[in-house]
Amino acid sequence: MKSQDAPRGEAAAAAVSTATQRPPLPPFTQETAVQKVRLAEDAWNSRDPEKVALAYTIDSRWRNRSEFVNGRQEIIAFLRRKWAKELDYRLIKELWAFEGNRIAVRFAYEFHDDSGNWFRSYGNENWEFDENGLMRVRLASINDLPIKEAERKYHWQLGRRPDGHPTLGDLGF
Repeated sequence: MKSQDAPRGEAAAAAVSTATQRPPLPPFTQETAVQKVRLAEDAWNSRDPEKVALAYTIDSRWRNRSEFVNGRQEIIAFLRRKWAKELDYRLIKELWAFEGNRIAVRFAYEFHDDSGNWFRSYGNENWEFDENGLMRVRLASINDLPIKEAERKYHWQLGRRPDGHPTLGDLGF
């Protein structure tokens, strides 16, 4: 019986491992790093805190501006607060650099507050991933620029940015 149990045990372990992996996995190539960045952008544009949090390790550590966030539960709470204040949020991320299990991105997003004031936020993030492709460290530096509604550049329907939409470089950001 033990010899029959071993394969089942290995299969179960493999199934659990696969369920917790978030491909593409490190070490990253140019292609897989670009793919990882787009997957992150798509998740954030969903504005679904629970969905976004699944891309991070259980004990993920963040620095977002001057706020320090630790673990998935704090990530979910942080994102709920963020998207309750940053209305009509639309984001573009772009690969800046990568090596091994680390990726650096630059990004810009637009949103308005509950008084109708529009902003464009520019930033950089440094990411570090575990062997399963889950982000364990996210360090973000962000600057906000008030803009007029007429200066907005992101007009797609809420959700995933269309494939043909201009990139940050195309927009001069």
